[in-house]
Order: sequence, then C-alpha cells, then structure tokens
Amino acid sequence: MKIEPLCSDSMGVRSMATLVETRDLKLIIDPAAAVAPRRYGLPPHRKELELLEEYWKKIASVARDCEVIVVTHYHYDHHSSTRFLEEIYGGRIVIVKDPENMINFNQRTRARIFLEKIRPIAAQVLTADGREYFFGETSLEFSHPVPHGPDDHLGYVVELRVKDSSQSFLFTSDVQGFPLDSQIKFVIDKKPDVIFVDGPSTYMLGINYPVEALEASLRNIVKTMREAFPSTIILDHHLLRDLEWKKHLKDLLKEAEKIGVDLKSTAEYLNVEINQLEALRGSLYGLRI
Repeated sequence: MKIEPLCSDSMGVRSMATLVETRDLKLIIDPAAAVAPRRYGLPPHRKELELLEEYWKKIASVARDCEVIVVTHYHYDHHSSTRFLEEIYGGRIVIVKDPENMINFNQRTRARIFLEKIRPIAAQVLTADGREYFFGETSLEFSHPVPHGPDDHLGYVVELRVKDSSQSFLFTSDVQGFPLDSQIKFVIDKKPDVIFVDGPSTYMLGINYPVEALEASLRNIVKTMREAFPSTIILDHHLLRDLEWKKHLKDLLKEAEKIGVDLKSTAEYLNVEINQLEALRGSLYGLRI
C-alpha cells in the first residue's frame, strides 16, 4: 500500500489531502486545500496563495488516475464546491459524509451545494457513515460520525480505515487530537499499521481549545499507541498551525520512542522540509509575533 499526503499544514496549507494506492484502486481522501482567511489579524500572504494554487493543481492532477474520492466532512480545507470539480470528481465513485444525519447546519448547507454540483458528473455517490465498501481485496471501512474536536459545535466527521492484503491505514479526519474517547474507539478496534491523526489545536489553546482537551488528547494518543500497536502515527493539520507544536509533545515523543511508534508530521513522513506558512504569516509580513 502506498500512502502519500499530498499537502498539509506542515507543508504550507490547511489540508489533509491524502492519496492511498493499493493493488485494487487509487483513492484520494479529502481532496482540498485552503488558507486561513485571517491569522494574527492578517490576510493570506502572497507566498501562501501561490503555494495553495500549486497544491490545487497537484490534487487535480493526481485525481485523474483515481477511481474513488472520499469526503469525510464539509469544511473547505477538506472539500470544495468550486475548484477542479470535473478533474477530481468526474466519472469517479465519491463516498461522502452523510449530508442529512449527524451534521450541523453549516455543513448541511455546504453539503447540499456540493452534492448538487457533483452528482451529475460523478459515476456514483455513496454514503460513508458506518459503512464498508470492497474493491477487490481492498476494504474501505468508515466509522460512525464522531465530533469535530472536543464537542460537536463544529459538527461531525467520519474516520476511514483502508485495508488491503499487506497493510492498513486509518485516517481520522478532524478529531483535533482525540480529546474524546469516542474518537479513538474505531482506531483501537481496527488496529491499523499507519494512522494519520489531526493533532490538537494548540494554536487556540485556552481560547476555543481547552487545556483539558489537550491533556485528554495526549492521553488518548498514548492509549492508541499502546492498544492499537501502529508502526507509524502521522500527526499534523490543526497541530501544525502552532510554531511550538513539538513543545506540547515532549512526553508523547518519549513515550512513542519507548513503545516503538514512529511519530512525525506529514512533512517529516515524506522527508521534506517543514513549511508552516500560516504560523509564520506574521513574519512573512515583517511583524514580530
């Protein structure tokens, strides 16, 4: 199995877009990217916008060889109703978060607009929540919806386990670091080899991400390592909007080394330089943050 994050927060944009390739199929999970409309009171810098365009072209190019597209929820860094729709969704099987059940108002509205546009061009649109689909020997198994973060005010997401005859990969979507026990149940039950986790929102710590949520997240990541036995955990997305992200992981990194889990960002997983453009926006504008 090939697992390739296409772009991410450690690579310069808000995204978890990931290509997964097995002997049976190629799929992209959450084929979208975005930049923060405001950070430090500033709009996106030119460097962010230029990189965003490069990544959108990359996603569209890679999608041309894919049979399946997955959308785990309807935030704009995970789906788009305007960008490269034909290139990404045209003629493909699209598996989406249920647009009617366990979904908040904003995501339901976005889902309706999105699905109105892709249903005429997709080969098939299927519902993800709690279901399993087979493509040859490859299984795509989805969790029941779990909250987007410490509570459900941002709605719900679905997690995905991709399994073939050689390996299994689990994509958590936007759980913001596993602050809730319900978010790790599917992961521990499936015991994947590789996990891509949306890390805790430490850049909003004490604002809309409580200290208690961070503490619970770190405990649950350790529990996942001890009970699911993954070889690799990729930790990125919300976490990498914080320049000091590793400061919060000191004990976790020691525990991962002790257990024998390779824990790293997507950039480190791909052996490329970490490029936290959003977190560096103030510096890009010449400000001291």
